Amino acid sequence: MKPLILASGSPRRKELLQQVHLPFQVKVSNIEETFDPSLSPEEIATSLAFQKANNVFQENKEAVVIGSDTIVVLGETVLGKPKDEDEARATLQKLSGHTHFVISGVSIVSAEKQLNFFEKTAVTFWELTEEDIDFYIKTGEPMDKAGSYGIQEVGALFVKEIKGDYFSIVGLPLSRTVRELKNFQ
Repeated sequence: MKPLILASGSPRRKELLQQVHLPFQVKVSNIEETFDPSLSPEEIATSLAFQKANNVFQENKEAVVIGSDTIVVLGETVLGKPKDEDEARATLQKLSGHTHFVISGVSIVSAEKQLNFFEKTAVTFWELTEEDIDFYIKTGEPMDKAGSYGIQEVGALFVKEIKGDYFSIVGLPLSRTVRELKNFQ
């Protein structure tokens, strides 16, 4: 069995893989996350996931490497990680009372093959008050997350409904990833 490497520094992705008792190492990709804005959101997520996986694979050709990237899309707008509290507040105000999509792209790379896929999950937020948003920003939680929230923590209070893969919202479509890994061993 080839060594498995997660090309991500995300503690959430690491926890998800640990949850299913897969032996793996973490090696963080050092790519600058850039993408062609003419790509679709699904293509952006899978392209960034591949860039991360391939970057780590180049130094670990004996391994199977998983890269993942998660983006949040409202209408036609990709919502990244906020630069500051004001941007987090503006993003949460936009998401309030609306349905958005969370797209997690995954790339699995080995010497023999490569696979890219994505999962797209619809998330509907309750109407948020300014007090809700202020409280949440004070937790610090929105600052390192695409779309300025994390569903697995306090941000769960904002979620009225999801349609799709919960784990994709957290950052890695776990079930499909593990199923696809069976074709790499």
